[in-house]
Amino acid sequence: MKIKWLLFFLLLAGISIQANAQKYRTAAGARFESDKVGFSIQQKVHERGTIEGIASLGEREYSGTALYEWHFPLLGERFNYYLGVGAHVGNLKDHGVFTGADAILGIEYKVNGLPFLLSADIKPAFHLNHEDWVGLSSGVSVRYVILKEKKKKNSIWPFGNNDDEDRKKKRKDKDDSPSIIDILKGGNQ
Repeated sequence: MKIKWLLFFLLLAGISIQANAQKYRTAAGARFESDKVGFSIQQKVHERGTIEGIASLGEREYSGTALYEWHFPLLGERFNYYLGVGAHVGNLKDHGVFTGADAILGIEYKVNGLPFLLSADIKPAFHLNHEDWVGLSSGVSVRYVILKEKKKKNSIWPFGNNDDEDRKKKRKDKDDSPSIIDILKGGNQ
C-alpha cells in the first residue's frame, strides 16, 4: 500500500514539474487580512516569477508593499504555491512613516473556466520605526485576470513543426537571401 502512495506522489510530482506555474499575465483584486483590507495586483515577469503590489488600509495604518514571488506548480498548472520577498513603506498613526522587509508564502488557484484567482498566504514583516518590530499577517485574495496567458498552438504532428506559415516564411527568407552567383556579380548588397 505504501508503494502505491509513493508511486502516486512521484507521478504527481513529475506532472507538476512539467507544468507551467501560472495561467495569467496580469491579475488585480481585493486582499483581506484580519485587521486590514487592501488592493493587490500581480504581473508575470517570466515563466515562474511575478511582481505583486499590495496597498493596505487598516484602522491605525496604511502601507504599500512590493514583492517578488516565485511560483511552483502543485497539482497542475492552475494550482500552485509561491514564496517571495519584498519591502514595504507606510504610515502609522502617532508614529509616522515606517519601512521594512517582507516575506510571503502562499497557495494560489486559477478557477477553471472563470477569470478569477483565489489565494491564501502568510506574510511575515520586519518593521523599522514601528511600534511592533515584527508582524505576522495572513491574508486571502480574490483577483480578476486582466490579461490571460497566451495559448500555445498545439500541433498534432509529432515530428517537429508542421506549420504552413513557418514553411512559407522560411521559403521567403531563402528567396530573399543572395545566392553565390549574386555575390560574385556584386548584386544584392
